[in-house]
Amino acid sequence: MLSLVIFLPLLAAALLALPRLGTRAVLSIWIAAAALDLALVVVMWAGYDGGIAYETRLRWIPSLGAGFHVGVDGLSLPLIAMTALLFLACAIYSWRETERVRSYAALFLFLQTVSIGLFAALDLLLFFVFFDLSIVGMYFVIVGWGHGDRARSALKFFLYTFLGSLVLLLGFIGLFLAGGTFDMVELIRTPPAASALVLPAIGVGLAVKTPTVPVHTWLPPAHTDAPAAGSAILAGVLLKMGTYGFARIAMPMLPEAWRAYAWMIIVVGVVSVLYGALVALAQENLKRLIAYTSVNHMGYIVLALGAAGLAAGDPRARELAVSGAVTQMVSHGLITGALFLLTGVLWDRARAYDLGRFGGIAAGAPVFTALTAVAAFASLGLPGLSGFIAEFQIFTGVIGAGAVLAGALSIAGILITAALLLRVLHRAFLGPPGELTGRMIEARPSEVAAVAPLLLLSLVIGIMPRWLLDLIEPAAAALVSLVSR
Repeated sequence: MLSLVIFLPLLAAALLALPRLGTRAVLSIWIAAAALDLALVVVMWAGYDGGIAYETRLRWIPSLGAGFHVGVDGLSLPLIAMTALLFLACAIYSWRETERVRSYAALFLFLQTVSIGLFAALDLLLFFVFFDLSIVGMYFVIVGWGHGDRARSALKFFLYTFLGSLVLLLGFIGLFLAGGTFDMVELIRTPPAASALVLPAIGVGLAVKTPTVPVHTWLPPAHTDAPAAGSAILAGVLLKMGTYGFARIAMPMLPEAWRAYAWMIIVVGVVSVLYGALVALAQENLKRLIAYTSVNHMGYIVLALGAAGLAAGDPRARELAVSGAVTQMVSHGLITGALFLLTGVLWDRARAYDLGRFGGIAAGAPVFTALTAVAAFASLGLPGLSGFIAEFQIFTGVIGAGAVLAGALSIAGILITAALLLRVLHRAFLGPPGELTGRMIEARPSEVAAVAPLLLLSLVIGIMPRWLLDLIEPAAAALVSLVSR
């Protein structure tokens, strides 16, 4: 079933090549394929019973010990489900798209296959193939359907992340030379005595994708000039490839090195948290502001995974930090995906993101305002929403593991994030009318249908998180035990 989940979107993309398909038919196929893929993921979730499940192993390059090896566990299945939901939301949101719709839909379906394939990959070479293909797919989305200086932004995105992927490949080669295989399960079972340079190579490659400070500079222009659905996938899914790689590859395969570099990783996480929040506070462009909050939120994940490497820390606290990191990956995907889709509404109506040119939107678009407010409160970690569940676990785990100062400094990031998001709500939605306010009309049904389920799921996780944590916590405990070897 997992192989079908991975390749179903790609099969739908091939179906779009049929002649005489009109715009509505193309969009209907896209939505139907994304909905069916999500339904299959729900069936997989319902049938999951622990460990590595739905495993497929096929020979690919036997001389290198590389194969088509895929499977899911408590780390990957929540991210696969979040990915499927977010791609469906983008398909629904794009119902009114009119520009080269066939190519647009095909690219997103291609990206869906690549993204789910990466989270399911249990082979380093297969992981790298999906990792690189995601860069190619997003490059064409930005350059083809973006706005502003989209060619420059797309090129910067491609060069930065492709360079990072090459460094990542060097790290994977180091793991292969030390362990004799690309199979992740075998490398985790028997960690190779790899060179001291392998973790820095893997770390830099994944940090660019995450992104963390100081290798984050490609992110704001890419988000600002990408189409709304492209930004939602870039922030909601593609950034998680970096943090997921840390948890899936770097930590269990290089446990001794991860423990040795733990404090350095924690410092990088804290700097990303504070820098992302402070720079976001200074932004007048709403889309750049949200992009910098992604740097902030990814910093929390890096901080938590670094704390899991503190060998002297309480094992239960380290498990809690990892559980919070995975929950944050899911939460950030839902919330920031929703925020970027909502900024697309501003661009659709007014062709601008400048906060100073809007004001009093709430009077003419109350539903749009309500959705934005819920997304903003979820992003700043308000209790009752998924951001609170994730960040509370992270702070408790980090402080309990012994990184008290790092945890205390990172809590300040919440205060800054609250300040900047409340500033956005006050200026653009509750303040006096601006020059572009008259162009704002209420959110359309397709826009509401795309965003509302993401925020509803964030609310469900915030109020009743047990169903998600029951899946994540055993995997988090297993990961901490692997890092402690």
